[in-house]
Amino acid sequence: MSQDFLEIRGARVHNLRGVDLRLPHNELIVVTGVSGSGKSSLVFDTIYAEGQRRYVESLSAYARQFLERMEKPDVDEIVGVAPAVAIRQKNSTKNPRSTVATATEVYDFLRLLYARCGITYCSKCGSEVSKDTVDRVTDTVLSWAGGSRWYALFPVPDTGPDGLTDLLKAHLADLRQRGFNRLFQDGKVYEFSTPESLLDVDFTRDVHVLIDRLAIAPDVRERVADAVEIAYRDAREILFESADGKERERFSERFECRNCGIEYIEPEPRLFSFNNPFGACPRCQGFGNTVDYDLDLVIPDRYRTIEEGPVDPWTKPKYTKWQKELVAAAKKAGIRTKVPFHQLDDAELKFVIEGGDGFVGVAGFFEFLETKKYKMGVRIMLARYRGYTKCPDCLGGRLRKEALNVRVAGKNIREFTAMSLGQAWGFSNEMVLEGERKDIGERLLVDIRSRLQFLNEVGLEYLTLDRLSSTLSGGEAQRIQLATSLGSRLVGACYVLDEPSIGLHSRDTARLVGILERLRDLGNTIVVVEHDPDVMRAADFVVDLGPGAGEQGGTVVFAGPYGDLAKDGNRSLTSRYLSGRQQIEVPDKRRAIKPRKQAKFFGAVKNNLKNIDVAIPSGVFTAITGVSGSGKSTLVHEVVYAGLDGLRKHSSGEATDSDGLRLPCRKITGAEIFSDVVLVDQSPIGRSPRSNPVTYVKAFDEIRKLFASTAEATRQGLKPGFFSFNVPGGRCETCQGDGVQTVEMQFLADVELVCEDCGGKRYSPKALEIRHDGKNIDDVLRLTVDEALRFFVRHSKITSKLAPLAEVGLGYLRLGQPGTTLSGGEAQRVKLAAHLSQASVEGTLFIFDEPTTGLHFDDIAKLLKAFERLLDNGGTVLTIEHNMEVIKSADWVIDLGPEGGAGGGEIVAMGTPEEVAKSKVSHTARFLRDAL
Repeated sequence: MSQDFLEIRGARVHNLRGVDLRLPHNELIVVTGVSGSGKSSLVFDTIYAEGQRRYVESLSAYARQFLERMEKPDVDEIVGVAPAVAIRQKNSTKNPRSTVATATEVYDFLRLLYARCGITYCSKCGSEVSKDTVDRVTDTVLSWAGGSRWYALFPVPDTGPDGLTDLLKAHLADLRQRGFNRLFQDGKVYEFSTPESLLDVDFTRDVHVLIDRLAIAPDVRERVADAVEIAYRDAREILFESADGKERERFSERFECRNCGIEYIEPEPRLFSFNNPFGACPRCQGFGNTVDYDLDLVIPDRYRTIEEGPVDPWTKPKYTKWQKELVAAAKKAGIRTKVPFHQLDDAELKFVIEGGDGFVGVAGFFEFLETKKYKMGVRIMLARYRGYTKCPDCLGGRLRKEALNVRVAGKNIREFTAMSLGQAWGFSNEMVLEGERKDIGERLLVDIRSRLQFLNEVGLEYLTLDRLSSTLSGGEAQRIQLATSLGSRLVGACYVLDEPSIGLHSRDTARLVGILERLRDLGNTIVVVEHDPDVMRAADFVVDLGPGAGEQGGTVVFAGPYGDLAKDGNRSLTSRYLSGRQQIEVPDKRRAIKPRKQAKFFGAVKNNLKNIDVAIPSGVFTAITGVSGSGKSTLVHEVVYAGLDGLRKHSSGEATDSDGLRLPCRKITGAEIFSDVVLVDQSPIGRSPRSNPVTYVKAFDEIRKLFASTAEATRQGLKPGFFSFNVPGGRCETCQGDGVQTVEMQFLADVELVCEDCGGKRYSPKALEIRHDGKNIDDVLRLTVDEALRFFVRHSKITSKLAPLAEVGLGYLRLGQPGTTLSGGEAQRVKLAAHLSQASVEGTLFIFDEPTTGLHFDDIAKLLKAFERLLDNGGTVLTIEHNMEVIKSADWVIDLGPEGGAGGGEIVAMGTPEEVAKSKVSHTARFLRDAL
């Protein structure tokens, strides 16, 4: 029976403590537990790593040489492991050409659809462009009136004002050799068997070769087809003129407009590829953006008047003469020179930018600099003022203009990809193709519709197909991979997923579960790291790791069906929360909203926001909620954060969009109530291995002072700086304190190897000789936060900095753990801990984006306590959140919607959680009522 199970024996990866586990194949398995309990170690570093390793080892030696060698996980035995596919909660796509459409393979099918079923329309007159096939021409001719008489002709090339040239004579001789001996002009037939017979023909005008004379009847089909083939071979077109000269019909093998005579490129798949030089816009090379001069960089301060010098490059000593010319030319042209730049009217702005009356303007200045680019200094200066702007040729569509003349069901491919996934699915379902296009297109549409359906089912209907992959959140990127996996219809694989419900509203979780179940029903094993109770309830098998984090975790607390977990009363913390024996309580009292203590934003229209007015109260905990794509991130990041940050830099509490500040909305008032605005996001705490939790919370300064104060360090005269791995001194100079050395692999990804000199300890032998209570500096950096709190119990300056890390549930992190290895959720909580250690945060607005990412119920309880501390210290908390435990704990809720994308961007409900829960139109309200 072992074939029906994945059996793990003695797993010891990271903090796993000899885990033995038996997981059923072809079932949906959820692995849960508090942060740091070993979930990722079990799922990714053991099951996935071994599945990958065995698959790679099954390949030929030739294939393996192109793949990096994979280490065997620290486990006694794994039996029944399947080839593994990991879908992580991370967006690693940096390619500026990758879009949602290309990443999901929808674009490949769209290119085929437009190439095979698209209709090209003339860009000049709008009529359909086509080529006449031999069969179509033959059928058309035979449909004419029976018995009518026609001449079949094709034009003689090289006729013109020069008459019978030597080139034309040679061409006529070639025609005679091939059996043509009659010319046709103005209804008359001319023999041209001898040179003398050509004297009656006017070669300065159009002349045709006579192929055949036809009387329309069913038995002339072969003669008509032969005439068409002959004409196409010689001239690519054929002309039929009636015997009475009153009618003339032209047919062409060329792909051209019949009205305008403009020839077009025949659609083919590469014409619609912006990754192919043939289809890409020549100007932007398929990127959709071009590098040009950014006016915001050229004129950064719009409060300056013309006399004060608003044009930044003209404030440099070398170019001040241009500033003098601007002032003189402006006065001569009657341009106001003593008003702030942002108050100039359109005509005045045009004068400054484009010039006039002998003054060349800003544009002329940069054209002049372009002629001096051979100088290094000029090239550096030009680069300083360049930025990305939408390509003026393709308007961001990425494709050459000819591709956009092709339409399917009335839309070109740029218009199709500009639609949201929800709109595109609806449009593809309504698409009607006719004739031979239907036979080809329906097969393609089946694949397009199924992929769009999967993407809609995972809650991404608000994303547009042309959205850059690099701009997606980790959760969105993961769900796109999930939908693509379902589209690929793999069987017999083991899919491992990292919190696929992240970023999903409770309304969309059921749809996500449906996708996971369909992936399972294809014949795959699905292993999911997850904390969402709805996903747990849908699981066939649940594994709960714990009981705590770090050294207190790493054991299987429960393994079995969900029904047994809910009843289980043993050590399982998850069980206590699911059964309701332990829960996050609804606050007894909520903080009051003070009308005069609010920052107000009026007329926000960014992205899908629909001219909304919103107020952010001070001194309270506000949650921004709504379904995915409803505009939460736009409101918080691009309106609230960008607006307050911009006003703070200009020391202003109130402004309108006419004040030259480029506000993200029409007007902002009350911004002065916040002395600072801090975005606590999920970006890494540093970009090098030297960034780590202990340095980020400033505890390492005190630890270095402690080591410098030991007797041995004092005797040697060592200062605190000696124990820093950021500057020369006690650090290992081979790896410069990184502990690893990066080997550049030219065309492959760089490889990091443990430093041979220090063995990854970062310090020189001299530094490692200094000990405090039996531990050297490397030993201290290897302690977890919880262990360090016990070790430094007598040193309050150190523990006061480290304690907040434990408070936010990061007690399992090692002090020196490189910041590059932290998850987004961990990085966010390290930043939160750094602010908790501050004595006062009075007047500071803290903005969080989904802080519950990767958090168990118990971790969420700790997070909410941390928020309470910020609020008690005078701060304000604003968070984007889907988790009902957090939303019910907020003082104020602003719910956006009602749907995602174009269907969102409005305030659906606003008030305390109890008030929002009463809403009849809010999707959040339904689930919030249950939570309360």
